Amino acid sequence: MIFGLFVALSASAQGYKVGDKVEDFSLKNVDGKMVSLFDMAEQKGVVVIFTCNHCPYSVAYEDRIIALDKKYKPLGFPVLAINPNDPAIQPEDSFEKMIERAAGKGFTFPYVFDANQSVYRKFGATKTPHVFILSKSGAELVLKYIGAIDDNSRNADKVKERYVENALDALLDGKPIEVKETKAIGCSIKDASAQ
Repeated sequence: MIFGLFVALSASAQGYKVGDKVEDFSLKNVDGKMVSLFDMAEQKGVVVIFTCNHCPYSVAYEDRIIALDKKYKPLGFPVLAINPNDPAIQPEDSFEKMIERAAGKGFTFPYVFDANQSVYRKFGATKTPHVFILSKSGAELVLKYIGAIDDNSRNADKVKERYVENALDALLDGKPIEVKETKAIGCSIKDASAQ
């Protein structure tokens, strides 16, 4: 019985898979307003990125995330950045520090706080950064890609594979995405219930 319970828990902890319909959620943005996933669904889709202030991988990707938003928002795929970390474990990821970070870096996208950590669990995010590309299908948002932004977290100049750009370009061209899943490289998500 315990083994069966463990299997059920681990299966539920895995989150969404490519092809799944994603449920709506509403989280507080750094401007104090609530942002709903489906508010953004007037677009062709949404690039959901779980990220944070303190993680060196997230920091290394900030300029690339801004560039993704600037390039793909006008084409119908805006970025929605979500901080999933518990500030009691990592104070640098508090809502107040998020406001400072977004202003200091000039974020062009919503940067929302998953305060009760329910959204990252639903998605199955494990790292910061961790990307989930959603595409509109009728009134639904369907998950099309999960994983890393590209193949070089340390050096943007040495990137050979741009996974997120390739996936978005394929969606925009009406073609199948060649690489639908990659391994997210980054810091573990700070969750008090997992300690």
